[in-house]
Amino acid sequence: MSDFTAEVFQNEYLPAGSDTVDAVVTVRAADDIGTNAQPDSVEVLVIDTSGSMLEERGAKMHAARIATQAAIDVLRDGVHFAVIGGAGSAYMIYPREGLAVADERTRQEAKSAVARTHATGGTAIGSWLEATAYVARQRPNAIAHALLLTDGKNQHESDAQLNRAIEKCSGIFQCDARGLGADWNIDELRRVASGLLGTVDIIPRPEDMEAEFTALTQQAMGKQVGSVALRLWTPKGSQIEFIKQVAPALEDLSADPTPVNALTNDYALGSWAGGEERDYHVRVRIPTGAVGEERLAARVMLAIDGEAEPAALVRAVWTDDNALSTRINREVAHYTGQAELADAIAAGLAARDAGDQATATVRLGRAVQIAHEAGNSDTVKLLRNVVEIDDPATGTVRIKRNVDKTDEMALDVRSTRTVRVSRG
Repeated sequence: MSDFTAEVFQNEYLPAGSDTVDAVVTVRAADDIGTNAQPDSVEVLVIDTSGSMLEERGAKMHAARIATQAAIDVLRDGVHFAVIGGAGSAYMIYPREGLAVADERTRQEAKSAVARTHATGGTAIGSWLEATAYVARQRPNAIAHALLLTDGKNQHESDAQLNRAIEKCSGIFQCDARGLGADWNIDELRRVASGLLGTVDIIPRPEDMEAEFTALTQQAMGKQVGSVALRLWTPKGSQIEFIKQVAPALEDLSADPTPVNALTNDYALGSWAGGEERDYHVRVRIPTGAVGEERLAARVMLAIDGEAEPAALVRAVWTDDNALSTRINREVAHYTGQAELADAIAAGLAARDAGDQATATVRLGRAVQIAHEAGNSDTVKLLRNVVEIDDPATGTVRIKRNVDKTDEMALDVRSTRTVRVSRG
């Protein structure tokens, strides 16, 4: 029995003349994957040590040292690891070069080296990523993960340099990026996380770092399978319009598939822990068929370490029965709504920043309404920091005049988190 399964949810019935098929693919990892042996793993902690970390009377740098030491403490014995300092360029905090193997001695040495770290210089995140890739390449078959922290904008590199660095690192390691405080750039860290199959989030206060670092490192230690891809075959004349991860967060995977052959592409899903479930929205454009005709729109497979396993089919059946063709698939409808929620938040915040209160009220009100209907209580809570909610069911809101910058950034950066569709 496979360690992974894929299940397709869709309404396969299309009205005459329709050429678009939507499906939600749920991928599940078995609870006991990889339990026979611990996988070869690499963990790299990348810590901003630029001069801005001395702000708040040194509280940022002090908290970063404590958080990094806490992360080192939860490294599993046998994991290859490194700690990299990031300023105007990257440098090794521990070990002096390459990777160390986690045990009682090396963890203590690493924590001592972190305790001696000082903050100075600028910010060049692309160089930090390239240094991470350099050490990760020393274990080419390992599950490689990096945790990257910054408190500032990428001021000492161009956007093009950062983008090139992300591209160079793609497929070498995954990266969870965290921004400390309110002076970093969401778009920059979102590009890092998106390009390297990780997550992005805000750490509002220095004292919040330790718990976040510990949780992220523990999650990384739980990864058991390092190379999983969704393999999609479409018949000649058809094309994948998009494939998006829709749970646990929205992420467009369409841009960079790996071709297998003329009709088949792999879409990287990154590393997995036992028991994980993720949902993906696939839209396929196909040649139209006659009423009564049935066609295979896509064949969904899972590629584990390059080996494909049969999984599920996406079908199209043309009908003149309106009751069939207009039936709404609940999974597709749910995640379409979650995507609309993220768009409404982005548009509302942009309008608010531009001083367009009317548009901001409409768009953020719509966001409240969608989040309320979906049972997304976490997003409703974040929205309450930006708007006064009079009636969540109708999306009746009033824009708050005074909003803490970190609250606004938290709503922005977490707007792509979703709630999974409920299945009875």
